[in-house]
Amino acid sequence: MTDKAPLGRRVMAELVGSAALVAVVVGSGIQATELSQDVGVRLLANSLATVLGLGVLILLLGPVSGAHFNPAVTLAAWWTGRRSGDGPTLREVAAYVPAQTVGAIGGSVLADAMFAEPLVRWSTHDRWAPHLWLGEVVATAGLILVVFGLARTGRAHVAPAAVASFIGAAYWFTSSTSFANPAVTIGRAFTDTFAGIAPASVPPFVAAQLAGLAVGVALVAALFGRPAPAREDVLAARDDHAPHDDHAPRGDHHPAAAAR
Repeated sequence: MTDKAPLGRRVMAELVGSAALVAVVVGSGIQATELSQDVGVRLLANSLATVLGLGVLILLLGPVSGAHFNPAVTLAAWWTGRRSGDGPTLREVAAYVPAQTVGAIGGSVLADAMFAEPLVRWSTHDRWAPHLWLGEVVATAGLILVVFGLARTGRAHVAPAAVASFIGAAYWFTSSTSFANPAVTIGRAFTDTFAGIAPASVPPFVAAQLAGLAVGVALVAALFGRPAPAREDVLAARDDHAPHDDHAPRGDHHPAAAAR
């Protein structure tokens, strides 16, 4: 595996990627509203723009930061990789999540600016209903299953197309239109446009997304099993049962060594 980019560069990629993603979601919603009075056409335009934008962003920034753009994905990566050493550390999680949230807010402000809307105006679009929360559980669980299922089966190279396709489909098959992202949810509260969500509706949406995160991680474990331990951990286990030569060179058995 190639060396990771410096943490500062990865955090910047998460901030810029999250900002660009929300700018696509909010901006395309504003444009669709100006071009059509049909809500179905608006949603179609909004979902198509999101699919295309998300796919490009994952392709572009995935090699830098992993292209999470989503605290739920970052937390799932930490949880599933904490034993194998393949996931982010808690320090990296603590850097990624604020960057994603700040980026999402910035993307919402940017979209409003591009369309001469008030830069910050709290959304009045109430999304408060149990069936919407269930939709968020399903959307987030499905996203986690796609992302980490592909990784477990050695097909992470198709993630840009697969993740974008799932989000596009979930726009239509979930009642909530698939936010599936706590940072994006917070960012969309800052715009009173088609894609907005009222601030009071944000906490239950985020809670539903975290529940979906737990469901998704459980499904990944149930369907694909646990990830293999890092190679260095396997070698260390073998060394514990072999005669030791105090003068022999020893490898680096730190879990992060597999990622260096």
